[in-house]
Amino acid sequence: MSFRFLHTSDLHLGKAFGGYPEAIRNRLREARHGSIARLAQAARQGGAATVLLAGDTFDAETPAPETLRHALSAMADEADITWLMMPGNHDSLAATELWRKIAADGPTNLRPVLSTEPLALAPNAYMLPAPCTQRRPGRDLTEAMDTATPEAAIRIGLGHGAITDFSGEEGVAGIIPPDRAARSGLDYLGLGDWHGRMQVNLSTWYSGTPECDGFKHALTPGALLVTLDGPGAVPQVSVAETGALVWIATNLDLLPGDDVLARLQDSLPAPQGRRDQLIRLAATGRLALAERAAFEVELARIAPDFGWFASDLASLAVDAHPDDLDLIDRAGALRQAAEALMAEASDQSLAQSARDVAASALSRLYAYAQEERP
Repeated sequence: MSFRFLHTSDLHLGKAFGGYPEAIRNRLREARHGSIARLAQAARQGGAATVLLAGDTFDAETPAPETLRHALSAMADEADITWLMMPGNHDSLAATELWRKIAADGPTNLRPVLSTEPLALAPNAYMLPAPCTQRRPGRDLTEAMDTATPEAAIRIGLGHGAITDFSGEEGVAGIIPPDRAARSGLDYLGLGDWHGRMQVNLSTWYSGTPECDGFKHALTPGALLVTLDGPGAVPQVSVAETGALVWIATNLDLLPGDDVLARLQDSLPAPQGRRDQLIRLAATGRLALAERAAFEVELARIAPDFGWFASDLASLAVDAHPDDLDLIDRAGALRQAAEALMAEASDQSLAQSARDVAASALSRLYAYAQEERP
């Protein structure tokens, strides 16, 4: 009576990643495309032959022709896997041309899920889907999961949208109640829309996206391998890791006298595999001018090691003293520039952003002066 499948969502194929340089944008898009093959492999390794895509397979209702064609071809290449693709809010049923093309050009092992009719996944297992009708449906589409299925069948719900705790007296319209599985007699409710993996209750899970698209969620990206031993059984859920790129957000709180370079090294992953890592580092606290300059030089040195590296030093203050300026120059234009920057960096009447710019410029001037010394 048991049934096993892979639950995933939010592939967002064709996502532009416009806020990143072109070189890493290409890799980010390719990693999302590659998640199709990795999902298939995860299903095989887990003993599943069915992958449930809980919405937002595509990032837009009109993906580029090559994005759609490549996705369908990639699924066709995994001929032993059955893909069930349900619309989400980004690729909703309102995208009639998209779903027409998928129905016309999709491989035989891909089943678009375009209605709320129960679908037989196995002789003893039925899926009750709630495809998104439009970008913002404005109502709880999972009410359709109340539909009856054959007696003693496993009932699997597939939805896309937000859960609420209904802490108010009447809740909020247009969202999924957290007890939907219990209300509709579901053995498992698989959800999409939230890009981080999350367990809502024993029978309800957000799978998260199989490939990260930002720093918000600290969990390792993956899909959920779900085993249902029969009607009423508690789902057995495990994580199958599927991510190709690693996103790491790290914070350093620094003070004068810290071994800044050692602290930086300890906060970053080992040198192996850095090409596949995206790093966002934020530094807070304060440093002496020489320490700040050395820190910025080291950041610039290691940045090319990674697939993408960004540092935010806006909240890192500079402790600069007149004696420090002697190490830049004792007189002349450089000294005057250094004094002006030090004054701006400590001027509380200026906006924080202006003080930050002055502090950064002062540390760079210091570093430049040291490089020019014989």
